[in-house]
Amino acid sequence: MRQAVDRAFAVVEAMLALAMAAMVVMVFGNVVMRYLLDSGIMISEEMSRFLFLWLTFIGAVVVLRRGGHLGFSTVVKALPHGGRLLCRALSGSLTLLVCLVFLWGAWPLVQVNMDNLSPVSGLPLGWAYASALLSGIGLCLLGLADLVLALRGEEPAAPAEPMGEAGA
Repeated sequence: MRQAVDRAFAVVEAMLALAMAAMVVMVFGNVVMRYLLDSGIMISEEMSRFLFLWLTFIGAVVVLRRGGHLGFSTVVKALPHGGRLLCRALSGSLTLLVCLVFLWGAWPLVQVNMDNLSPVSGLPLGWAYASALLSGIGLCLLGLADLVLALRGEEPAAPAEPMGEAGA
């Protein structure tokens, strides 16, 4: 199971890298065209914004899985095993609660904005909000998995290694 999840996250990370590369090409190309040709590609700005939303929200899920979000690890590591588990259970519960509230707000936004089209590309704006919805689901699942481990009294698995650092 862990290998399947690792592979899925590797695919997600590759897609995020492609999205970042596409954003760089579109924005840089548009800047060059504006300065040299006094024109630009209108859709590149809109698509870059959409990709940035997806990159940000889905990137938050990848970072949570790696344990890269801001935390009080120095304080928590100083606690005895029971204290660490209590902190993780409390943190997991609060994370899950916040993510559920986030999802509660994101779902209606996706639904309402599926009928609203973006001005240049004509894509449904609900697709932009879907990034928040998918992120909320991913964050909930990761938070729930950590909460279950904490309630069982188990330590979390070591964070996954960043791309390009395996075997280094």
